[in-house]
Amino acid sequence: MPISRPLVAVGSLGGTITMSPATGGVVSTLSAEELLRELTSGLAMDVRATTLSMISSASLDLAALVRCHRWAVEQAADGIVVVQGTDTLEETAYFFELTWPSEVPVVVTGAMRHPSLPSADGPANLLGALTVAAAATSRGRGAQVVLNDEIHQARWVHKAHTSRLDAFASAPAGPAGLIAEDAVHYFHLADPRQPTLDPTAFTGTVPLFEAGLDDSGTLLDTVVAAGAAGVVIAATGAGHVSERLADAIERALTSIPVVIASRTGAGTTFRHTYGSRGSESDLIAMGVTMAGWLSPRKARILLMLLLANGAEIEPEFRRRGEL
Repeated sequence: MPISRPLVAVGSLGGTITMSPATGGVVSTLSAEELLRELTSGLAMDVRATTLSMISSASLDLAALVRCHRWAVEQAADGIVVVQGTDTLEETAYFFELTWPSEVPVVVTGAMRHPSLPSADGPANLLGALTVAAAATSRGRGAQVVLNDEIHQARWVHKAHTSRLDAFASAPAGPAGLIAEDAVHYFHLADPRQPTLDPTAFTGTVPLFEAGLDDSGTLLDTVVAAGAAGVVIAATGAGHVSERLADAIERALTSIPVVIASRTGAGTTFRHTYGSRGSESDLIAMGVTMAGWLSPRKARILLMLLLANGAEIEPEFRRRGEL
């Protein structure tokens, strides 16, 4: 009796991994089929390739991710690989973590070096992503990111360097696993899956901005007046803002939700340590939502999806932002 081979569907959105030199710099030219041409021979899996778009990841939006999600569901595959640029890769991975309803693995990958450069990393990253997506041990782990032979959970991963091959890190949790000798090695058990949100494109505006020294709150007043549906603030330290920005937040909360995350890149927002004006305790008393362990970028993805789904914001951030 023949042994069944897993089917992995690969959808390419574009990005550095697909780029070739052109006037003024590299641009996306390579299709998903071209990316896979040198990789599929000898693999213990079947691979189906689809080119979904050829755009920079900086130009991706929720509508594009919703279309990608719809494509992934339609594949009825044993594993899904999404290829894109690395600039917003962590946000795409978290979008899938929040919306993917299946035990089927979703793996997001890309490249730091375009194919024309020496030692381009795209082929190895794509091969690693295929390996992880096809592994039976990857089932039930939601969305993951694979680059540089490391496997990262979508919730923790972030781009930590502009150009190095080891640009992606997962502070403070560390990688979920590694690929060695074409095998997948996980270090931790899979986290329990949270209830998924509908993959609905949000049509409003959710600005993200960073709080800093001498912050007057004027920017927040401006975006609220311009019709923002919600705001995420990358606050200092464990979730602190200036007194004047705190005043602006209090004004904003009369009409829109405000989410506070930490700008530090690691650690959780606090809830009951500091008590001065603009501290986490003060902001919570006003009615802000704390992002917990979520980075500002992922907090924004969650807030957009919650608004699109008409879901309660505070309980969902508690559920997904705490350990």
